[in-house]
Amino acid sequence: MLAIRLRRTGTTKKPYYRVVVADSRSWRDGKFVEIVGHYDPRANPGKVVLKSDRVDYWISKGAQPSDTVKSLIKGHRKAEKLAA
Repeated sequence: MLAIRLRRTGTTKKPYYRVVVADSRSWRDGKFVEIVGHYDPRANPGKVVLKSDRVDYWISKGAQPSDTVKSLIKGHRKAEKLAA
């Protein structure tokens, strides 16, 4: 089963996350299938960059986004709609 979740990168006390598609059984920073975006929580407000077409593709293939990624996707789509 595939999951869309955050993969932590960055240094101590300076987190930076990649949004990845990974097997749900692999550990947090382990192997992944594809990077579909990134998230910088230190920016004010937090900076989210997602490849919406790839996120939609993986969701259509059965990948389940984590709760945090669901909220990031929702906020990103809302921002895209306001920009258009």
